[in-house]
Amino acid sequence: MCDVCVMNSVKKTMLSRRDFFKRSGLGLAAAASAAAVPSFTALPAFADTPSKVADLTHTLGPDFPTFFGQQQFFPDKKFSFDKDGFNLFELRVNEHTGTHIDAPLHFSADGQSVDEIPVENLVVPLCVVDIKAKAAEDADAQVTPDDLKAWIAANGPIPDKACVAMNSGWQAHMGTDKFRNADAYGKMHFPGFHVEAVKMLMEESGAVGIAVDTLSLDFGPSPDFAVHYAWLPSNRWGIECIANLDMLPAKGATLIAGAPKHKGGSGGPLRVLAMV
Repeated sequence: MCDVCVMNSVKKTMLSRRDFFKRSGLGLAAAASAAAVPSFTALPAFADTPSKVADLTHTLGPDFPTFFGQQQFFPDKKFSFDKDGFNLFELRVNEHTGTHIDAPLHFSADGQSVDEIPVENLVVPLCVVDIKAKAAEDADAQVTPDDLKAWIAANGPIPDKACVAMNSGWQAHMGTDKFRNADAYGKMHFPGFHVEAVKMLMEESGAVGIAVDTLSLDFGPSPDFAVHYAWLPSNRWGIECIANLDMLPAKGATLIAGAPKHKGGSGGPLRVLAMV
């Protein structure tokens, strides 16, 4: 094709597009702007219009309890308002500190890193499974398939793309040694999910996340991180040290996991909200 023919063909195409945008009520600038905007993804359907927002996030500080028992959050004030006219902190933090997310990569060779978790998997229906009564009797209590079956019997099927959260009442021990609850041998004792429960969720539901109000998805004395190894490699995520589950109904809330987005991360502190 000759150069003139190519130029005429391009001009004709551009004119036809301009006519289209005129007929559509869009200018070229608006069309170009629209083309540059990332596409949206569908949200889960809300049963009712939300009227309240709950914060499910603990405030993170240097003394926040950690799985390893050592400080994992270090704020270093570099500028102060009195001296410099503004405040600025430099932060050093372990990804798995405070209210935080475990990305699939945390316990897999090639699972999604935290920046790769699809946004539609971070705004999801929330199911709260209450095991406070048995956790009060046994610090090593676990969410079992029977607990999930009881929740389903009372509330109906677990919604697609849900987060299933364990409410063990362990938040009441925040700020005390009982939150880690280490015995004389250093073994911790706190509630978590049983591996058979997460296998049930994987096989019988479309849940994409689980959450616990303790330091680990696995219960404290777990010898092998069985829940982490079963759940996370399937490109599902977990939240540890979630807060304020008592503020929420067993079903009907929508969880928003404001996950960090650092490249290649295995997790990170996050702001968790629930709309009711």
